[in-house]
Amino acid sequence: MIKVYTHSLGCPKNTVDTENILSGLKEHFYPVAEPGESDVVLINTCAFIRSAVEESLETIFEVAKDIESLSPRPLLVVTGCLVSRYGSGLGREIPEADMFVPIAKQADLPGRILHMLGCPVDKESPASRPGPFTGYAYLKISEGCNNRCAFCTIPSIRGRLRSRPEPEVLREAEHLIDQGALELVLVSQDSTAYGRDLGYRQGLARLAEKLAVLEGLLRIRIMYLYPSGLNERLLARLAELGPPFVPYFDVPLQHAHPEILKKMGRPFQHDPLEVLRRIRNYFPGAAIRSTLITGYPGEKEWHFQALLEFVRQARVQHLGVFPFYPEEGTRAAGFSGQVPDELKNERRRIIMQEQKKISREYLQSFVQESLDIMVDALHPEWPGLYTGRTWFQAPEVDGLTYISGPGVRPGKMVRAEIISSHDYDLEALV
Repeated sequence: MIKVYTHSLGCPKNTVDTENILSGLKEHFYPVAEPGESDVVLINTCAFIRSAVEESLETIFEVAKDIESLSPRPLLVVTGCLVSRYGSGLGREIPEADMFVPIAKQADLPGRILHMLGCPVDKESPASRPGPFTGYAYLKISEGCNNRCAFCTIPSIRGRLRSRPEPEVLREAEHLIDQGALELVLVSQDSTAYGRDLGYRQGLARLAEKLAVLEGLLRIRIMYLYPSGLNERLLARLAELGPPFVPYFDVPLQHAHPEILKKMGRPFQHDPLEVLRRIRNYFPGAAIRSTLITGYPGEKEWHFQALLEFVRQARVQHLGVFPFYPEEGTRAAGFSGQVPDELKNERRRIIMQEQKKISREYLQSFVQESLDIMVDALHPEWPGLYTGRTWFQAPEVDGLTYISGPGVRPGKMVRAEIISSHDYDLEALV
């Protein structure tokens, strides 16, 4: 048996990639909690923005230092976005790593690991992703992106849109449900584009309809919905689903002023409030998550004030705000009108202060209500306390619901009363 330590950085799509790599090792491996206990250290990196690159490099160097004196020394494998973005040159910068594998070659990685460790390689039987350790599981529906936003590195890292065939997605969904998943979280770079490259008409809506009838599934949550793809036809078909589809819309708007949106090269360059009105017309109580960028090249004070006013009017439930990073290889890195870092961060702070008030008021409205809570994990510090999520809280990116009471355990959905709220989190009692 091969002892494997994994460290997956970045977004849920990387989490799925890591799980797929492990599934390729089949019965040959078991996970360990520390690099020093392992035969193989697998680091799946992120390189979307500068801070992610820095975090990936720091992680590699820290782990390499932890294992350098071990005998035998574990195999150090680096894969993911960092490798796809910077290529073979990493070998000169990070000689501590034994193997660099880009995303496009991850399917070959299990066989390469087994071969290097002298284990038999079974090429006959397909592997299945391991079941979820919690009540939810990520389900990747496509890879890559055909949008060409001026600030984004994703197309150069993950390539053009490549949708997974519908039967393949449905088979994996059934497997994950059989393994205990009550909630499936659909992820991609642009979920509204699902199936376009395969000639599917209304591919995302059709896939959601087929997932919705799978027995045992309690929630379907779709992430990364581009505003340009949220048209009336898609929303109307999603509205007809009812449970298990949850009216949670993750819509990366990035800005609110049309001049900045045009410079960004966004597929949708009109009033973003129009997109939110469209969603709320079909789903009056929808929970909406979005992301914004402050300090984009050419962003003047009036552009920022328009963005701030949008935040006040839009009142989305969840908001991530990031200062602009001039990423190497992107068009925006060479734009004139670069904004000083101090101003970018100050604008981010102002928006987050506004959003904190919006979030606090929204969560306060649920106090003394009874809601279904998906229990994810035991709290690491408080015995008897668990972390979970309501329907309007997505895993890893939104706030949590802290829950306790009889029958509460990871991987279970429970009905509980909301007894208290905070800026971003809830407390509940069964």
